[in-house]
Amino acid sequence: MSLTRRVNGTLSVLLLLFLVGAPWLLSLSGVEFWLAVLTEILIWGLFASSANLLLGQVGLLSFGQALFFGFGMYGIGIGIDRFGLSLWPALAIALVASVGVAGFVGAFAVRLTWHYFAIMTVVFSLVFYYLALRLKPITGGDDGLSFPAPEILSFAGHTWNFNNGVDQYFFVLLLVGLGVALQAWLRATPLGRNFAAVRESERKAALLGVNVLLVRWIAFVIAGGIAGLAGGLYSLFGRYASASYMFYHVSGEAVVWTIIGGTGTLAGPFLGAGLFTLMREELSSRWEHYPILVGALVILTVLLAPQGIAGTWNAALAALGRRERL
Repeated sequence: MSLTRRVNGTLSVLLLLFLVGAPWLLSLSGVEFWLAVLTEILIWGLFASSANLLLGQVGLLSFGQALFFGFGMYGIGIGIDRFGLSLWPALAIALVASVGVAGFVGAFAVRLTWHYFAIMTVVFSLVFYYLALRLKPITGGDDGLSFPAPEILSFAGHTWNFNNGVDQYFFVLLLVGLGVALQAWLRATPLGRNFAAVRESERKAALLGVNVLLVRWIAFVIAGGIAGLAGGLYSLFGRYASASYMFYHVSGEAVVWTIIGGTGTLAGPFLGAGLFTLMREELSSRWEHYPILVGALVILTVLLAPQGIAGTWNAALAALGRRERL
């Protein structure tokens, strides 16, 4: 087993142990706030991973992931607030809506590449954003929709719900874990290898019999579903759904988190989302212009570590592994 796999495997186990024990470890600080921050990091990391699936595995730069994030939010918000549904039917609506819209948008967008693809995703994001603003009786427009915290599960006389921070955290952790496991599994499948083939060279992939447009469309739909799941979780986290989260700048943040964390890696989007969420929490109350530091960090990363945090880490471990073998 290579040094990279040994070290990253050990770190993965330690991270899993920390995440499982986080409610009790963070309670030692006496501040429940940090468990909520960790919950938010997990959600934003999952959202960024949807952009990473397209950019890192298929080579498509999307600025439209916020569209599917918004549909996930409204699937939950409208399902609970307007139709009085419980959690699981509302979550199903969120996933079906985001996947359905991703399938529709993808049918047009995947025919384009590079900046044309990016522009097309921005256009669709803006169209649905302004549509959500106009449909105020349904979406709440600028004001959004607020809804009560739903019950997660009731069993043997005990009820789990989102009013309990620990229950909320483990629910998010479970679904985010499933989202990450899906992406890890995809990489080992023939479909995942087709993703990589299309990313490396569309022409060579086509010569090998790969249906490039179909592969792109499937990746786009899967990424849309992951973004929709993240949006649904975020609406449950805040008990709120708003059209503002459908604007393309939210998609841009996901791309930035992915680049900083490490494009094409599983951990990268979560590292990027975690770093910027912590910067926001620590700096926003002390300096209102803290985004200047964020911009500087992005520039330095692109110039000095274009592989991102996780990519640079893996490259360093690979170099150490080569030295061991010499």
